[in-house]
Amino acid sequence: MANTLIVGAGWLGTPLAETLMKDGHHVVVTRRNQARLNELPASLTHSALFDFNQLNAAKRLDELLKQHQITHVVGAFPPGFRKGRGQEYAQQWQMLANAAKQNNVEKLVMISSTTVYPNLASDMEEADASLSLAADSPYFSDNARIMLQAEQHVIDSNISFVIMRCSGLMGPDRHPSRFAMRLKQVSRKAPANMLHQDDAVSAVKFALDNLSNQVINVTTPHTVSKAEFYQAAINKSESEIPLPPVTEQTDKRILADKLLSLGYQFHFNSTLDAL
Repeated sequence: MANTLIVGAGWLGTPLAETLMKDGHHVVVTRRNQARLNELPASLTHSALFDFNQLNAAKRLDELLKQHQITHVVGAFPPGFRKGRGQEYAQQWQMLANAAKQNNVEKLVMISSTTVYPNLASDMEEADASLSLAADSPYFSDNARIMLQAEQHVIDSNISFVIMRCSGLMGPDRHPSRFAMRLKQVSRKAPANMLHQDDAVSAVKFALDNLSNQVINVTTPHTVSKAEFYQAAINKSESEIPLPPVTEQTDKRILADKLLSLGYQFHFNSTLDAL
């Protein structure tokens, strides 16, 4: 089976590692500091310190790939936009893609985001976002352009790749009722584009096993408005959180048609079922 490196063993990378190990992969995971490494489940026996911001990051990455004879790489680290570090994200992916190419990695999987799509109230397929489209359009955010540049480094690597554009992640420790507390408003005309952790993990495993040179939306196929979704989440949690003010603002809907056509079967076909 594959020797798989997961860069970023966080909320998604950790359960992914456990799933791949059960499937027979030799899995190595990384975290950025020792304290976080110490928090990993005991089942993850192969772990390493790695931080893109350390001075010898490229050398350290090369050592990890060689030491464990890595054949597959999954990048599951966030861009850090909320912490003001997003500008480095594309450079980090360039470093990872270069290291993977130099070490003859067979497949490179990028956990991307639907942040890449333009700010338009329409259905979004994979072809609706690319670095070339963003260059001439006022509808793409700066964050979208950064992520699309990172995606382009993966595409240009000449390695078999899968770019997985995940919508809003939910699941253990990420119940949407908690998000509702931080929202200034919710719309009854904007779709709730969400993805459960179980499907995020399973979709990555599906990509590793079956896909090559694909850009894929990973989002629950059927959804409701944000207003309906967050009210249902609040009701499900039996909390007394008030629903934020409801608006009529329209927004984009992310389509999962391509992933479905490639044979993936979702655990949750509806966002309400995923609550």
